[in-house]
Amino acid sequence: MASFVHGLPAWLPVPLILFAFATSITPGPNNIMLASSGLTFGFRRTVPHILGVTLGFTLLLVLAGLGLGSVFQQFPWLYTALKYVGTAYLLYLAWRVATAGPVDQQQMRGRPLTFMQAALFQWVNPKAWVMVIGVIAAYTPQHNYYRNLAIAALACCLVNLPSVSVWAAFGASLQRLLRAPTAVRLFNLCMGLLLVASLYPVALELVHQW
Repeated sequence: MASFVHGLPAWLPVPLILFAFATSITPGPNNIMLASSGLTFGFRRTVPHILGVTLGFTLLLVLAGLGLGSVFQQFPWLYTALKYVGTAYLLYLAWRVATAGPVDQQQMRGRPLTFMQAALFQWVNPKAWVMVIGVIAAYTPQHNYYRNLAIAALACCLVNLPSVSVWAAFGASLQRLLRAPTAVRLFNLCMGLLLVASLYPVALELVHQW
């Protein structure tokens, strides 16, 4: 492993790649929804959702790195409003995931998230903001900052795409196992509950404020 790392190009941010992989592959709102979408709609119909997650996060990282953080420092209420609007929207998505039916029924009454919906969701996704802050604070050196930001965004994009695709593929692979409508609904219900559980940091903050 050490020889492999030493054989990589000097400009390649290996620690950042490990951070991006660890944060992209672990459960979170995006991955939970992708697994449910893969099961409900299949992998192919979930591809726009996958691309929206990756490219939306990359754009968020670039814009935050270019100075969005200073905007939130000047107008803190904007960040607070964004956080709570995002929480409400995430609860709506959790309900949508939890009530999703089998593929044949869902094709008639619904559709997966579009590319734009998935991309815009990154702006209200708590885990995405945690990843962005971590990348900028810990893995983007100030010397040649804009070059480093571009490298960081490219690295995260290349790592995130296959990582989140795994979750959609996992959900799609369950179509052969979960044939019964009840089993599909139970799986989606569990995914919806996990999505709600992912909001516990916001819930703790509300408790502390009150």
